[in-house]
Amino acid sequence: MDAPPNIDPVTVHSDSDVVHWLMNDTRDERFLDNIFAELCVRLQRAGIPVKRATLHILIHHPQWLGARFMWADGMHDAEIARVGYDVRERSEYIGSPANELQDGATEVRENLERDPSLGRKHAVYDEMRAKGLTDYVAWPLHHTLGKRHMVTFATDRRGGFDDADIADLSKLLPGLALVSEIRVKNRLARTLLETYVGSHAGELILAGATRRGSGTTVSAAILICDLRDFTRISDNWPRDDVIDLLNGYFDAMSEPIARHGGEILKFIGDGLLAIFPLSQPSACADLLHAVAEARQAMVALNEKNGETGRAPLNYGIGVHVGDVMYGNIGSRTRLDFTVIGPAVNMASRLESLTKQLGKPVLLSRAFADFVKGDFDLERVGEYPVRGFNDPIELFAYHG
Repeated sequence: MDAPPNIDPVTVHSDSDVVHWLMNDTRDERFLDNIFAELCVRLQRAGIPVKRATLHILIHHPQWLGARFMWADGMHDAEIARVGYDVRERSEYIGSPANELQDGATEVRENLERDPSLGRKHAVYDEMRAKGLTDYVAWPLHHTLGKRHMVTFATDRRGGFDDADIADLSKLLPGLALVSEIRVKNRLARTLLETYVGSHAGELILAGATRRGSGTTVSAAILICDLRDFTRISDNWPRDDVIDLLNGYFDAMSEPIARHGGEILKFIGDGLLAIFPLSQPSACADLLHAVAEARQAMVALNEKNGETGRAPLNYGIGVHVGDVMYGNIGSRTRLDFTVIGPAVNMASRLESLTKQLGKPVLLSRAFADFVKGDFDLERVGEYPVRGFNDPIELFAYHG
């Protein structure tokens, strides 16, 4: 187990010093878990017998309701556990301190030394007793606009926390609420951007790339994918079935793209646009590996859909490579962070040709030249492409 951080004990001799540190000396620390772990160590150095502490934060990630930071005596870093949206239907939540606080309690205090039959009934209390803890307190952590999170402290000292300990710990709540809300808001902003525009574009936007027309030229492999017959499906299927179908399709396509270093810039109805920047030497090979895995995932999805009587989903993928303008385009007040340029148009035209030629994946000669010899490609021939003067030599990839 890692040793606690090296903190000068001379400067940590009372709770007021801990509050001062929390409010004034954490501004350069980006991560809340690091702040929380150091806070607990400083509390120990200040003479408050904290043996275990947790911080529960609602984060509203697309996949996770929240996160729990847990620190115990001797730990350098807090452990982070994600909490799913279904937690409130599970036994670990029902009747727990978090449940009580979310229902409006202002404090949960439990004497763990007394007869368990006289106390609250929940597995978390049994677990703490088994670890030798004697006293436990949980408080809501109030953020702005009524948002409620939770912080807990436990000790193994005989007799538990005394009144002075509880008073000192409670003094931390306003400062911890303020410090945690700043980090939660920052994380939420980052999560929202990653969710809606992708991680790379999100980083650029957070760095200040928000002016219309701002952007850069990027050399990239471009992938455009589109479902076949989606209009018929959306017209004839129940709405919820259509949404479920789209989510399954996008999972099958998107996860391999992200896994192999691509970035999905947008979903367009039943289509998606992704790029693999050529700054990564293996970008073109990575794109084809992603396509192969996505095709396998679509086979599995169609088998699953077939079990419920749904028709198989067909799709087309067009792939090209070239320079694109990557940046902000739109009105004065509503911008889209995207890529434009002839290379994007070419990928879109190739995707359209997949239906005409009966090939689910079509590659331009320019892209194929990057991967020839490493992948088995089928030369399809030269075909006119709308918007381009000369016929384009095309290759099919069967993954």
